[in-house]
Amino acid sequence: MPSDAEFTALTEQFRPELRAHCYRMLGSIHDAEDLVQETYLRAWRAFDRFEGRSSVRRWLYRIATTACLTALETRARRPLPSGLGAPAEDHRIAVAPGESSVAWLQPAPDALVGVDDPAAIVAGRTGVRLAFIAALQYLPARQRAVLALRDVLAFRTAEVAEMLDTTTAAVDSALRRARARLAEAGPVEDDLAEPDAAARRALLDDYVDAFTRADLDALVGLLRADVELEMPPIPTWFTGRWAVAGFLAARVLNEGRWRLVPTTANGQPAFVLYERVGADRYQARGVEVLTLVGTRVARITAFHDPSLVPVFGFTPALAG
Repeated sequence: MPSDAEFTALTEQFRPELRAHCYRMLGSIHDAEDLVQETYLRAWRAFDRFEGRSSVRRWLYRIATTACLTALETRARRPLPSGLGAPAEDHRIAVAPGESSVAWLQPAPDALVGVDDPAAIVAGRTGVRLAFIAALQYLPARQRAVLALRDVLAFRTAEVAEMLDTTTAAVDSALRRARARLAEAGPVEDDLAEPDAAARRALLDDYVDAFTRADLDALVGLLRADVELEMPPIPTWFTGRWAVAGFLAARVLNEGRWRLVPTTANGQPAFVLYERVGADRYQARGVEVLTLVGTRVARITAFHDPSLVPVFGFTPALAG
């Protein structure tokens, strides 16, 4: 058996990108972490039989992909509310209760999937964007694997065929079908229109200020006309500036109610949401991810799941 030091020296550098790969496959950062742990356990047990016929990186990806495909045999796709039904354009409608029976798509902290590490071997932010991860959920498991390995990670066709124990013709066929289905799901490269760093920082500062002061006029000025708001596990979602602003004004905004602590998720700006629950205490409610297009907010995805907060490295409560 290899020593701990030898195994770690050869494999540990790939952990963030393997976590990102498992996240693309599964749509859950919790499940991705479990599968990465399983990948390293399998690799450790098989390391004495690794003969160097492929790179360590490619060998680990083969193990991770196999583990993910096995896991997906018994798991349904993880959607966002926008993937299950039509949006509401009137904020006055009754909002459906949270649907706990659905395994919802989860956000991924940049720090865990290597997006914030220039040395990590990943394809960049596009490969973990929320829109891209959501679109991947529409693909059958093997098509998802082929597209991730070929288009995101840039493995060669022959390498992917070896990883999946199939032929190059089968890989090419699966890739064509996957690309076609992904195109049907809609655009997924919305980060191409993001503002520059200074404009982005100003927009986010203005958003936090307007949200925490419950300044609806200021908030409306930051939203695109076609802005969308979704809030898993609530299946109801809204589209259009006035529907989104109306919902926030009527049911969310209240001066002093919220604290927004900045973070990043899926290569996008995000906030951990804390709600005031007493005179001097705020309770974590979840994570909100913003999609920016130009100098406006194009989508607000508010994950109402306090269990995500520790994953992002934050405490469940703050002192007021």
